[in-house]
Amino acid sequence: MGNGQIVVQMNGRQLKVPTGTLVGQVAAMIPESKGAVVARANNDTVGFQFPLTENCTLKFLHTDSEDGMRAYRAGLVFLFVRAALEVLPGCTVHIKHALSNGLYGEIDHAQPVIEKDIRAIEERMHALVTDDIPFERRIVSMEEAKRIYSEQGFEDKLRLLNQNNLNEVVLYNFGWFHDSLRSILVPSSGYLKYFKLRYYLPGFILEYPRRAHPTQIRDYVEQGKLFNEFFRAERWQDNISIPTVPALNDYIRQGGFGDLVRISEAYHENQIRDIAQQISKERDRLRIILIAGPSSSGKTTFAQRLTVQLRVEGLWPVAIGLDDYFVDRHLTPVDEDGNLDFEALEAIDVDLFNEHLTKLIQGEEVQLPTFHFPTGTRQWDVNKKLQVRSDQPIIIEGIHGLNDQLTAAIPKGRKFKIYISALTNLNLDFHTRIPTTDVRMLRRMIRDNQFRGHGARATIERWPLVTRGEQRHIFPFQEDADVMFNSTLIYEMPVLKPLAMDLLADITPAEPQYSEARRMLRFLNHFVAVEDWSDIPCNSLLQEFIGGSCFE
Repeated sequence: MGNGQIVVQMNGRQLKVPTGTLVGQVAAMIPESKGAVVARANNDTVGFQFPLTENCTLKFLHTDSEDGMRAYRAGLVFLFVRAALEVLPGCTVHIKHALSNGLYGEIDHAQPVIEKDIRAIEERMHALVTDDIPFERRIVSMEEAKRIYSEQGFEDKLRLLNQNNLNEVVLYNFGWFHDSLRSILVPSSGYLKYFKLRYYLPGFILEYPRRAHPTQIRDYVEQGKLFNEFFRAERWQDNISIPTVPALNDYIRQGGFGDLVRISEAYHENQIRDIAQQISKERDRLRIILIAGPSSSGKTTFAQRLTVQLRVEGLWPVAIGLDDYFVDRHLTPVDEDGNLDFEALEAIDVDLFNEHLTKLIQGEEVQLPTFHFPTGTRQWDVNKKLQVRSDQPIIIEGIHGLNDQLTAAIPKGRKFKIYISALTNLNLDFHTRIPTTDVRMLRRMIRDNQFRGHGARATIERWPLVTRGEQRHIFPFQEDADVMFNSTLIYEMPVLKPLAMDLLADITPAEPQYSEARRMLRFLNHFVAVEDWSDIPCNSLLQEFIGGSCFE
């Protein structure tokens, strides 16, 4: 348009505003935007601090959306770091990983951090929320960003900047404090009313609400086993001196990729061997091995590798597929949207499954069913029979593996439960963690393309349903596992990068998945790319996603 104006469309109405008008200024003109924290401009998520420079369709999002809650979490981290620096001058904050209802982190300071310090930080955070200080977005030169980071003592962020070939950097100002979390932020500190800060030796847990109830903090649930698994992974990363992405990039640039692969795979193999030995020591007692974990954790390859290690121990496990115990499709339950819910426990004929397990454990031969997916019915083949010996534990892999209701007829003492997930411990910098769910989505995206012919848009579109099922059926039971296995590989993101970027680049601005594709592309840009996979062994969990597994 002429005279420096653009047209903004919202819910069928049009608004003419000057070029460069901030999203937040448009929000102030629209009563129904009250309470929104970010917006979607032409399928790209933007903050209220973002200037509009072209005609666009604008949709305002609240914290009950994934983008809105992501901005809320990032704002809380921003708020926490400033408060911590004011309460404990000279400290260094490390945001490490998700735990229970929030984010776990630690604070390096001249003196050990105690509960009184965490209470003081929480009090300061509430004061900053009351002050309602804007989070101001500005674009600065690389030189200016380096100067700011140097003044604030952010050596980790300087190292990340030095690896990026950028002329400009997006920073957010929060009063005197400047930072960049590679994320969009809520408009101001006044939006961050709902949080709790918990002392968790030797660090803290910053608790935040969930999308379903964005004004409530759920009751705290202790996750000691999960914390111990993260702690073990962190110590291992410290041993190889790769705590952050810049350290990983430097290691690979210096020719260390092959060495890193061998160390990582040996670390996995040692853990799988230890699990097999635990089972072997109790071979007379443990007859059922249950494996569960969220999507793209590498459950299939893990089960195969565990089988190999159990054979080393003189055991000969057999696997039973849960899918064959689906109820006939007309009996399948439906979810709240009216769709068939194949992930519900009621979608499985639990009574028949338990009957077969109890017979098998006692040495009786069982005729196994086969579920015929085209017709949605259970079928029987007289030749499909199974009988197991005392040295043949039964392996069951599935979403409900950790839920005792699935195997209610089997005493707990006869079962061994394994939780597996890609528990990423690598950070971009000390304030910017890599969410486990992002790694798993990239794995699934590549696998879906390699083996199912799906593009990235299909994976992104379905991902909310996948994570909903995990929240309902897996995560509530993870602490019931006898052991946890962390399937992440510290070298995997450089391998996944070129494959994922090609898929994500196909998503256009006209598609609703564009915003998520852009976010993932920005994330991947921080990694070096590795396209020579010759050092990756054929039994690696990563081969399950990129292709080339010897278990296929």
